[in-house]
Amino acid sequence: MGSVALYIENNGEKLPKSSLSALAAALEIKQAHGHEKVIGVLIGGTGTSAAANEAAQYGLDEVLYVQSSALEQYLALQYAETLKLAVDAVQPAVIVAASTSRGKDFLPRIAQLFDAGQASDCTAILPGGKYRRPMYAGNVLADVEITTAVQVVTIRPSAFGAASKAGTCAVRELAVHVLEEPRMKFVRFDQVKNERPELGEAEIVVSGGRALKSAETFQQHILPLADALGAAVGASRAAVDSGYAPNDWQVGQTGKVVAPKLYIAVGISGAIQHLAGMKDSKTIVAINKDSEAPIFEVADYGLVADLFEVVPQLTEAVKKARGQ
Repeated sequence: MGSVALYIENNGEKLPKSSLSALAAALEIKQAHGHEKVIGVLIGGTGTSAAANEAAQYGLDEVLYVQSSALEQYLALQYAETLKLAVDAVQPAVIVAASTSRGKDFLPRIAQLFDAGQASDCTAILPGGKYRRPMYAGNVLADVEITTAVQVVTIRPSAFGAASKAGTCAVRELAVHVLEEPRMKFVRFDQVKNERPELGEAEIVVSGGRALKSAETFQQHILPLADALGAAVGASRAAVDSGYAPNDWQVGQTGKVVAPKLYIAVGISGAIQHLAGMKDSKTIVAINKDSEAPIFEVADYGLVADLFEVVPQLTEAVKKARGQ
């Protein structure tokens, strides 16, 4: 039945939660579809070997890695060609990756290189070689079957729990020629420094919407509550488009999909595009003065009130409870 090749995204440091979720999904594919083994594949610059050794502790059958100074910076075409050469060695039946911004960017290129069908942003592994994926902002769940010799699959990290450590496996470096990429040149990467938890990794998220009215009031009300809870900060598309919050805080169909243990939606009406990005959260709390707001249909707890009055009170109550 062949093997499952899992692309494990890494930055040379600790494996992100999205990679551990993809790892759990790959192991589930092996079990559900009867494949022989799961082989982790990492590519990158300095530190990739350390990440490979960490990945080997999570129940894989083998871990392969390509480490090169030429791969220090991510270029989609170059990474796709390198990953193609790396997985050729194991002749996989399935190639899996997390549906992160990087996975969305270069896994379709992998599908093209293998002349393979792809199922994207999958939320469940089904028997018989099938996968479930949301469509139309989550209003339709499609069960899809890939009929090509090689399957390419990206999984939604929030739909799968992170894999747990389960023994170790062999780790092997591949001597793969890293191709130059004359059509693209890395210019720079402007990373946003943030002392708060990463939005996609956080267990608690506090999000604000257009009802905050301005960037100043967004910061005045959302940030203190998030900091008191040790939470990440999110925002609706309306809030981002209005300039209240930066793009990387956007939660929704065109932003980040999150599923934290606690999601607090402040002044968010609950447009379908936003719900698609957070409705799988374990507990949802909504604060909105409009009792008919759609957000209350998915909320576990709802408070119909003026956010400008209750959010400062909630922040002080959290600080007091935590002795801050």
